[in-house]
Amino acid sequence: MASPFQVLIVSRDQGPMQALAEALRPEGFVAAVVPPEGQGLEEALAASPDVVVLDLPSLGEGFDLASFLAARASRTETAFLALLSPDQLTALDPTIGLDDFALRTATAAEITARIRQALWRKARVDARHLLRQGDLVIDLASYRVFVGGRPVHLTYKEYELLRFLAANPGRVFSREELLNKVWGYEFYGGTRTVDVHVRRLRAKLETGHRTYIETVRNVGYRFRPAAE
Repeated sequence: MASPFQVLIVSRDQGPMQALAEALRPEGFVAAVVPPEGQGLEEALAASPDVVVLDLPSLGEGFDLASFLAARASRTETAFLALLSPDQLTALDPTIGLDDFALRTATAAEITARIRQALWRKARVDARHLLRQGDLVIDLASYRVFVGGRPVHLTYKEYELLRFLAANPGRVFSREELLNKVWGYEFYGGTRTVDVHVRRLRAKLETGHRTYIETVRNVGYRFRPAAE
């Protein structure tokens, strides 16, 4: 099952924004609402949310949007979306660094669509067809793989092996099971085929700070869950 995308809503108006957060849940997102003051915002940002929604009408004129975005310009993996009042539209600087915006009076369905669009622009992936494990994202609709936003080019069998393992995180599969599940019962090659493909996947995916596929001695392989 694909991990839900994390949405952080920055607002002083908890009521309607909590309603928005609840509306995002059945669309495949997990959303939290935090005020702009205090340590809570920095802690939430440190968790690297996929999308930050800034409720500008509630933040007031004292909130410096340009400075906020500039201070977080290095967060290339996070999409930033602003909710605006009608009078704020004319003053919005298109070069400020937002990925998208919507009127605060927009329906939850429209804001959800804007969030998906911002994710697509940021990482070229559709949130409705994703299998995500930490910074590894598998786009099931287009057969593309990203690590930390970086595209990873895989062969078809490499992709199928990764997709199968990532869809079953933590579960150990023998080489024989993987041959049957990924290559099919009619494949006559040996189990060394699995070892070769795992080695190639590791070379393409892993950079030293994250292990995706673990060898379980005398058994086979498992996909290491992102939380471990």
